[in-house]
Amino acid sequence: MKSVAIFCGASSGRQEAYRLAAEQLVDTLLAQGITIIYGGGNIGLMGAVADRALAGKGHVIGVIPHSLVEQEQAHDGLSELIRVDDMNTRKQKMSELADGFITLSGGAGSMDELFQEIAHRQVGYHGKPCAILNTVGYYDHLLAWLQTAVTEGFISRYWYDQLVVEHSPKALVQRLLTTNGAE
Repeated sequence: MKSVAIFCGASSGRQEAYRLAAEQLVDTLLAQGITIIYGGGNIGLMGAVADRALAGKGHVIGVIPHSLVEQEQAHDGLSELIRVDDMNTRKQKMSELADGFITLSGGAGSMDELFQEIAHRQVGYHGKPCAILNTVGYYDHLLAWLQTAVTEGFISRYWYDQLVVEHSPKALVQRLLTTNGAE
């Protein structure tokens, strides 16, 4: 695994634990020499991811739509900033560049990115691992819903088991590296 796309919020959330987990994740990825691909902003968890990676001398690629450059305050210190036309192109470009996907705490945009990659894996567009860092139980309710979808027959147990979920950044990266996302 040479690169990972990180999906996360343009907000920081209310708990410092979200930022700390993002920074620990970045440190763990950089220790493995992994390039970080993210949404290109310099605010919220996105900014924390980029700043930590740059401070650690990592290679950081941001992908941001032209319309969000001002709104999300595009990070101008990145290794590479790719400006695209729209959100769909952003997701497509991040997917092309990444060997795997990690979702940190975030909102609708992060969920959109995560579920697109899960769906693309299910239908065979790629075999890249998808992961959730479940910091302080942020995704507990989402995981319960996914379990319900399995129980009710809308998601197969096989595909649910392909999703890597951990509370610890180090454990998450270790699973991605040793199992390529599979159980």
